Amino acid sequence: MERAYRIAILGATGVVGTEILQILEERKFPVDSLVLLASARSAGKQLPYRGTFLPVQSLSEKSFEGIDLVFASAGGSISKQWAPQIVQARATLIDNSSAFRMTEGVPLVVPEVNPEDLRAHQGIIANPNCSTILMTLALWPLHQVRPIKRVICSTYQAASGAGAAAMAELQDQTRDVLAGRDPNPQAFPHPIAFNLFPHNSPMTENRYCEEELKMIYETQKIFHDPYLRVSATCVRVPVLRAHAESINIEFHEPFPIEEATNLLKQAPGVMFTENWQSNTFAMPLDASGQDPVLVGRVRQDLSCPEALELWLCGDQIRKGAALNAVQIGEWLVQNDLVSHKSDLVSRV
Repeated sequence: MERAYRIAILGATGVVGTEILQILEERKFPVDSLVLLASARSAGKQLPYRGTFLPVQSLSEKSFEGIDLVFASAGGSISKQWAPQIVQARATLIDNSSAFRMTEGVPLVVPEVNPEDLRAHQGIIANPNCSTILMTLALWPLHQVRPIKRVICSTYQAASGAGAAAMAELQDQTRDVLAGRDPNPQAFPHPIAFNLFPHNSPMTENRYCEEELKMIYETQKIFHDPYLRVSATCVRVPVLRAHAESINIEFHEPFPIEEATNLLKQAPGVMFTENWQSNTFAMPLDASGQDPVLVGRVRQDLSCPEALELWLCGDQIRKGAALNAVQIGEWLVQNDLVSHKSDLVSRV
């Protein structure tokens, strides 16, 4: 008989938290009991699950007693605050924030790429940045055949990446502009309706924003290649849900388009989609609500014989966040690796 697990979702009322809840039900995750956790202001809310409604509880010192697995999507500061208690309670934390992604000893995992890293987990597992997840799904099958020398990525990131308030702001501003009213930015620093701007994460001394650096360093960690050359330009666009990316990939030798295309068509987590005759390729509307990352428009870079160009779209909330976390949980369950013996408690 399959073992069932005691699950907690930390940040259950947020965009990613509610998606995790839905995906656990859709994929029939082996749940024995399910605890929904959020801030005190959300306590008492009811969320649907398997034909019933579960109450949202306020975080407390006893929240993780008897829990096997915690899916966290409440932000980095909350994860850092509660991670020691989660690990000490012998629960395993799958964290969707950036809090532990680059921490030594914490696996940073895309299950279609580096699931074996999970075998070394000590109670904390990091879910990568959404744009990194989408990009690595397209890069990995190619990198396995012809190692990648350099990647240049430009992202077109939907409002969903900044949460429910940002999605509502895009809708509200669109209505305001169409009605002749001035937009009133709150979740974003600039108007998002009928506009775009470089990603609003903090700028660093090297003039890259933090979102761009995440794509660089996280890809290197996931690929176990600190010398992989990656550069990114991340942009917020007036799209409600699902990110898009334009990627230039330079190899050490030419990569025939047909071979690359065939590899992508077989790649797990990827749906190859393109129609050159009608000039139709993946769009955020196509990717929204979908599990796979839509990849296509593979073409030769005319400026470099060793480089290919491709285009992708992926649902930031699903594969870029919630689905990836649940897939990590599934891999742990399938390999009997949910429990752990950790020495991370003193280091987180």
